[in-house]
Order: sequence, then structure tokens, then C-alpha cells
Amino acid sequence: MRVIVVGATGNVGTSVVSALESDPDVTSIVGIARRLPARRSSFPGQGPGRTEWRSADIGTSDLTGIFSGADAVVNLAWLFQPTRNPVLTWRANVLGGMRVFRAVAEAGVSILVHASSVGAYSPGPKDAPVDESWPTHGWPGAAYSREKAYLERVLDVFENDHPSIRVVRMRPGFIFKRESAGEQRRLFAGPFLPGRLLRSGRVPIVPDVPGLRVQALHSADAGEAYRLAVTRSVFGAFNLAAEPVLDSAALARMLDARLVPVSAQLARTAVAAAWHLRLTPASPGLVEMALRIPLMDTTRARTVLGWRPRHTALEAVGELLAGLRTGAGMETPPLAPHAGGPARVGEFASGVGRRP
Repeated sequence: MRVIVVGATGNVGTSVVSALESDPDVTSIVGIARRLPARRSSFPGQGPGRTEWRSADIGTSDLTGIFSGADAVVNLAWLFQPTRNPVLTWRANVLGGMRVFRAVAEAGVSILVHASSVGAYSPGPKDAPVDESWPTHGWPGAAYSREKAYLERVLDVFENDHPSIRVVRMRPGFIFKRESAGEQRRLFAGPFLPGRLLRSGRVPIVPDVPGLRVQALHSADAGEAYRLAVTRSVFGAFNLAAEPVLDSAALARMLDARLVPVSAQLARTAVAAAWHLRLTPASPGLVEMALRIPLMDTTRARTVLGWRPRHTALEAVGELLAGLRTGAGMETPPLAPHAGGPARVGEFASGVGRRP
């Protein structure tokens, strides 16, 4: 198989490339990114000649020509920032995603695997997991959720118009690995979070917010799920998450911190204040989304896709915390540990969420 991975240099993309590299039936991989890795042999598991790299922007490049001759396209491209300019992220994520889908059809590619998200789901229960039939209308207060949900509707039309193309939608929870720590700090916490603070015993308290229960998985397990989606004759949506469900108490135990009850309204107000003061790039809508998204049932991923996560959700979060403490990363532009520049000056220059 010849597989094209769009957005191949980020947290999930690097893991998808590594998983595909391990599959003998995948004979050719093309990694697509706006900014290519400086040393392309540094990917774990990458052998000589297995992966080639192309620089392209899904918003402007000739994707049909790039996709020509491919058996499958995995679309992971996503712009998380700037949260203060939702028009820009809409153009990149929604209009860019639509260009990817259109190019798949025009190039005659027979398999499309798209990265949706738990964030595409409509508000739902935190006490009983939902399956893939739960509505995917998102939460309108978060740009990320709106964009993921809109692309679900676009895929509905795409599947109807192109029945010969096998379409798979992956809906994972929060995805972590050690090497993604720097990128995720820059995207969501901002330049003011010192990594050394996150050592066990140094965080005195963890807010205990009612309803804050989320699911997570390790990036390597996400990569394996995408490999299975490409190489097995499956279609439709798959929820991806590892056990256990994460809440404030679990994080407090990991950090050896004390739980302090905090109302959901106070949590929203605090995050909104930090965002408006440009202390953090994460928009208040993301907190609201996390409080409202349902817990997912992953039975279909296990029984149909044949997927079993090798890491627990706690192990995935533990790797993230370890990476934050040590400044871990990879030699790709999104995951480079010092991408923010000396003293994180580049992050301040970006307006903390005002520019990409």
C-alpha cells in the first residue's frame, strides 16, 4: 500500500508514521506537512526509503497531484492556534479539510481516514458512555468543537457522493506522549507554566471541578488505531480511549496534591480571565467543552477494528508530565522542545494565542 499522512509531524502524525513503518504491507509512506523535519531519519522505527516527505499547505497546495497514485490518505492536519482568530482556524481546518476530501476523490484514492475527535460530540452524559451513534453537533462555544462537528457533516455528504471510497472517522479522547509535552504546553498552557513545578509534591492543590471527567490515550496507541483503520476493511466511526476515565482526583494523586472543591462557574471565570489577560492561549470554550463532552464507549474499536491500547490513560498523562519536567520533544517543527525560542520569547511575540 502507498499511504499519505497529512499532518505527519505533530503529536499524532509522528506516531502514525511510526506505526505504518512497522507494517510490512505498507510499502510506501508520504509524510505531508507545511514545515518538514530537519533530520527525517530521527523518527522512531523509520527505515531507509520507507517514508518520503513533501511540503504542502492544505489550504493552497495542489493536493490532487500529491495524492495521485495513493491507496489511502490519513488526514491529521489541524491548526489549534490562534484561538483569538477563529476565522483563521476555520479557513485552515474546515476549508482546508474540505480541500483534502475533494482531492482524495479527484485523485482516485480508495481510502480516507479522517481525524475527528470526542470534541465533535454533542453534550452528553458523564456517568454512562455513549457509542458512535451519539449526535456530533459539537459545542458551539468552542471553535475546535464547531470545526470538528462541521467536518463530520461534510463527511456525511462526501460518503453519500462517493460510495466507492472507504471512509473512516477516528474520534479519540485527549492524546498524549512524552515527546508532545512542549507542543501541548505551548498550545494550551502558554509560556508562564514552568515545567519544574509539575514534579510530585510541588503542586499544592488541584481544583476539584464537578463534571470534569475526560478520557485520554497514548499517542502510540492512537497511531496503531490509524494503522488498523488503513489496512483493515473497516468503515465508519471509532471511539478511541484508554482506561481509566480521568478526573481531578486522579491528577491530584499523580501530583501528590490536595483536592480543593471549585465550582464549574469559578473554573470558567478563572480560565476566561487568564485568556483575556493573555496569560494562556487556551480559550474558555475549551473548558466548557471538556465539561460537556460525553464519555465514550470504545467497544466498536475493540470488536470491529481489533484495537487494544497498550498504555493506560494514567500512563499517557504520566508521560506528558514527565515530558513537561524534562523539556522533551522530537526533531520536527511542531514537537521541537525549544520551538518557542530562548526564554519562550517567540510565544510572547505571538500574543499568547493571537497568531499561529
